[in-house]
Amino acid sequence: MKVVFLAPSYPPEMQQYTRGLAEVGAEVYGVGDTPTGSLPAELKRHLTDYLVVPRLMDEDDVIARVTGWLRGREVDRVLSNWEPLVILAARLRERFGLPGMSVDSVRGFRDKQLMKERVEAAGIRVPRSARVRTIKEAWAAAEQIGFPLILKPIAGAGSADTYKVESPAELERVLKQMLHVGEASCEEFIDGEEFTFDTVSIDGEPAYSNVASYLPKPLIARSDERVSPVIITVRDLAQPKLQTGIELGRRVLRALGMGDGFTHMEWFRKPDGEAVFGEIGCRPPGAHLVDQMNYTCDIDLFREWARVACWKQFAPPTERKYNAAIVFKRALGKGRITRIEGLENYMKRYGSWVVEERLLRPGTPRRNWKQTLTSDGHILVRHPEWDEAHRMAFAAADEIRLYAE
Repeated sequence: MKVVFLAPSYPPEMQQYTRGLAEVGAEVYGVGDTPTGSLPAELKRHLTDYLVVPRLMDEDDVIARVTGWLRGREVDRVLSNWEPLVILAARLRERFGLPGMSVDSVRGFRDKQLMKERVEAAGIRVPRSARVRTIKEAWAAAEQIGFPLILKPIAGAGSADTYKVESPAELERVLKQMLHVGEASCEEFIDGEEFTFDTVSIDGEPAYSNVASYLPKPLIARSDERVSPVIITVRDLAQPKLQTGIELGRRVLRALGMGDGFTHMEWFRKPDGEAVFGEIGCRPPGAHLVDQMNYTCDIDLFREWARVACWKQFAPPTERKYNAAIVFKRALGKGRITRIEGLENYMKRYGSWVVEERLLRPGTPRRNWKQTLTSDGHILVRHPEWDEAHRMAFAAADEIRLYAE
């Protein structure tokens, strides 16, 4: 099995997927813009060959370079797990006549407006929305949809450049902040709890499923620096409150023509119990959610994704043993981290349930919390009981403090 894998070194978690491919027996041909000399030694040993390209986002140039590089060699798969490159991977598959999802199918996962149109056509509840490319179109869409509304990039990832807009005055301000965005989705605001539905799928059918709860909702976490975002994977997927969302997710996969690999979907549960589709990507979730899923079941999804992508097989048991909670911390102040308070006492009380503690240490520069959910590090705990996992997560959110100056 010979696999072209786009961007094997960045984002950093892509190195784990490269490892997974090698561990299931694939020869990995990496393509990226990281110089060969800068690749980590651990990554290099999992690569059969590596092509450096000057501009990884220049799809036509990358296709031409990869075509020349592979001349005389046959490959079996072209894969990518990074959102900006999923279309490029599909174009390369079509260029070489390889199995996998088509450009049209992948575009349904990448283009948020097209995504909603295809999902709605399958009879699934989605927020009312419109594609907007100009300020005039945005105002027209807002008049049709009404306030409050959500404005976000058509091809965005996560909650970057996503805004809740509650009035015409706010819309005027937000539009000025989004002038760099080529096109956006203007959509109905859905009030409700926000969950994920994550899968590793084979021919669109989940071989592995996960649900995680966002506490608070990502839009709130992205707008208030004082918040410590918490995400908790749910051990008990059989509970009635989740069933409508899980079934919705399975229908979405069929509506969009999912093939093999990871998906990451977000959905809303309204106070009346109705499940409403949010959005979906045909790639893994970020922000360490795959690590959480691994801790939930004691498995290695980096490797199992690779087994699915190469061989259409999923090997390990999927028993859910824990609720795994991650807490992202944001330092108070600017500059470099100067001290951490509350961590020692927290570890004395809950240390036996802590599986990762990766807070930035004093002397380390603060990260820009608006650009990365992972912020200034995290603590990851797990427990068989939801209430305990929830309690430990919010103890970390409330009691541990990082300071910078």
